[in-house]
Amino acid sequence: MYKHILITTDGSELARKGIEHGLALARPLGARVTILTVLPPVRSEEMAEASRIGGIDNPVAYYDHQIDEAMKERFAAIEHLVSAHDVKAELAHEIDRSPAEAIVRFAQHKGCDLIVMSSHGRRGVQRVLLGSQTAEVLAHTTIPVLVVR
Repeated sequence: MYKHILITTDGSELARKGIEHGLALARPLGARVTILTVLPPVRSEEMAEASRIGGIDNPVAYYDHQIDEAMKERFAAIEHLVSAHDVKAELAHEIDRSPAEAIVRFAQHKGCDLIVMSSHGRRGVQRVLLGSQTAEVLAHTTIPVLVVR
């Protein structure tokens, strides 16, 4: 049925549930799994402020180093889950201002046939104020999406 499942995570406990569901689905299907996290790029205002306050010579390199360290930590926790489910998974991260656009683009580029995401299921004003990457992915992809709540 599904041959390549993309599981997204933001590192939250809710996203962990999404990872668990995606891995549990992948095993009996024998599907390939890619787990993706998307982080925002550093903004120029933040770089200038960091340089001024912290005396950082190269704020972009410093940000890249912070991202690498955060990904090592996040990926270590994910690898533990992957191992527990006896599934092989590729771990990836992207830097993009719009996580939803990055997820859709990544899934298309990698030939994924299912996207697994978590959502708080907010509605109304909360959704408008807080936004919903899951809703954006649903609106912009033709790939099936499994939403875990």
